[in-house]
Amino acid sequence: MRVGGSVSGASKTLAIIVAALGYFVDVFDIWLFSSVRKASLEGLGLSPEQVKSVGEALLNWQMGGFIVGALLFGVIADRRGRLAVLFGSILTYSIANIANGFVVDVPQYAACRFVAGVGLAGELGAGIALVSELVSTVRRGWATTFVATVGVSGSIAAPLLAKAVDWRTAYFVGGGMGIVLLLMRIGVFESGIFEQVKEREDVRRGDLRMLFGSGERIRRYLASIFCGAPVWFFAGLMMTFSPEVQTALGIPNPKPAPDVIAIAALGLCLGDLLFGGLSQLLRSRRKAFWVAYAWIALAVGAIFLFARTADAFFWLMFFGGLGAGFWAVFVTVTGEVFGTNLRGTVATTAPSFVRGMVIPMTLGKRALEPALGSIGAISAVGAIVLVLAAWSVWTLPETFHRDMDYVEA
Repeated sequence: MRVGGSVSGASKTLAIIVAALGYFVDVFDIWLFSSVRKASLEGLGLSPEQVKSVGEALLNWQMGGFIVGALLFGVIADRRGRLAVLFGSILTYSIANIANGFVVDVPQYAACRFVAGVGLAGELGAGIALVSELVSTVRRGWATTFVATVGVSGSIAAPLLAKAVDWRTAYFVGGGMGIVLLLMRIGVFESGIFEQVKEREDVRRGDLRMLFGSGERIRRYLASIFCGAPVWFFAGLMMTFSPEVQTALGIPNPKPAPDVIAIAALGLCLGDLLFGGLSQLLRSRRKAFWVAYAWIALAVGAIFLFARTADAFFWLMFFGGLGAGFWAVFVTVTGEVFGTNLRGTVATTAPSFVRGMVIPMTLGKRALEPALGSIGAISAVGAIVLVLAAWSVWTLPETFHRDMDYVEA
């Protein structure tokens, strides 16, 4: 069912830029924690053994916050509007990050990570939904690729900042960036397509019962989540815990986490341009997914088989980051697979649920380690994730040519 609506070119440009910067702050925060994890927990007096286990727990608290925030802000995005989410989510995040700079124990740290996750959950989805509805079908992929690439560059900025300043100062900087972004959002206009749907009493908006009300929608929704999971297999297990992976591989003098995260994140940024552009040139999201999955499998296999020095591991992680940099294609698809009345919910929850999949991934890795060892456990988890992703792409429709001007009946 079609709806309609339009906005000026200047408003579209501003919305794209603001969405991109919002996602930058989102990604910056995730990798800021990964970059300062060791230093901050040691600063709170934890032992080396506790740093790993507590670090995993804090990552799970943050990802749990993403899940809660995704449900909350996803519904708000379709009921109240994309802009309501963009303002509310970044304010929540900013307060949590500033508070994170004052923590004195692990429970306080966990609370701040959870609230920050809740706040950031709305950023990407609302921005992608807004951009998808403002930009033409032909240019939509380029716009979302720009948003994703600028956003993922936050994963480069975070470790660089972590190396330059104290971990508490780093959290203050992250919160301050959120406040500046709030001011920038003044002047951004709501999607015309959403505004017209909002006026219609016959259209149900942001109704989770509708999303899960049919087997076809459930399958489409699950597929839209699982197709992005390989990104966070690589980011959540290979990048975040890169010191532990190097130790398991027997690499002498392993590279510190901020260095590995920075080079792998550079790969992610370039990969977003590569796969975003590839999907546009091939005029197919599905083909770009297939290439990315094969690339990740090849890269992780090469790391486990051939990385025997810190330098080799370092550059192979860059190569792996390139393959895992299909996030731009993934977030584009989350904004294309459902109609306007459920688009905000799906575009917000799907990326957050992908991040939330780090929880079962880390738990699965830990459960398999006694039998398979660290490398074997990561390999098993990665194989499961890639199989689920392949099923997802096989079942999802090709959305490259899809018009966003419709609703779910």
